[in-house]
Amino acid sequence: MTCSPALLVFKSSLIPQVNPNFWHSNSTSHTWSFSAIAELIDNANDPDVAASELWIDKERIGGKPCLVFTDNGKGMDSATLSKMMSFGYCEKAKYEKQAGPKVRMPIGQYGNGFKSGSMRLAKDALVFTVRKESQTASVGFLSQTMCADGNMDTLVLPLLEYTLPNYILLCAVK
Repeated sequence: MTCSPALLVFKSSLIPQVNPNFWHSNSTSHTWSFSAIAELIDNANDPDVAASELWIDKERIGGKPCLVFTDNGKGMDSATLSKMMSFGYCEKAKYEKQAGPKVRMPIGQYGNGFKSGSMRLAKDALVFTVRKESQTASVGFLSQTMCADGNMDTLVLPLLEYTLPNYILLCAVK
C-alpha cells in the first residue's frame, strides 16, 4: 500500500496494557499458522467491519518476511482500535439482534482473536486503520520483541490517532 497523506495532525493517545507473559501462552490457542490466518480473515468478514475484499501479501520489511493483511472495511477509530488490542472487549453480540436471513453473523465473542492470531504468526503486529466516517487514521503496535528487549513487567501498547484534514489521503492498494 502506498499512501501520501497531506497533513496529519496528532489528536490523542490511548494506552492499553497487558502482562508480557500472556502473549506466548495466548498464541498457543492456535495449533498451526493457518488457524491464526483464519482468525484474522474472520475478523475482516465480521458485519461491523463491512469489508468486501481482503488481500494477504508476503512482503520483506527491514529484510524480514512479513504478512500484510489489508481489507477495504470501514476502519476503526482509536477507541475501537484500543478495545481490539486489549483483552476481553467484544461488541459483536449487538449485531446478532440485527441479523436477518442474508446478514453476515459475527464470528467470535471473547475479544481474543486478533491478539491470539497475530501473536501466533509473528512477534510483532503493527495496525494501520483509516476511519473515513470520522476522518481519522489510527496506528497501534503489539510487540513481544519490545517487551523482551526492554525486560518489561507490563507492556504498554502504543496507540495513536491522527486527524486527516479535509480527508485528504491518497492511497493506492495493489
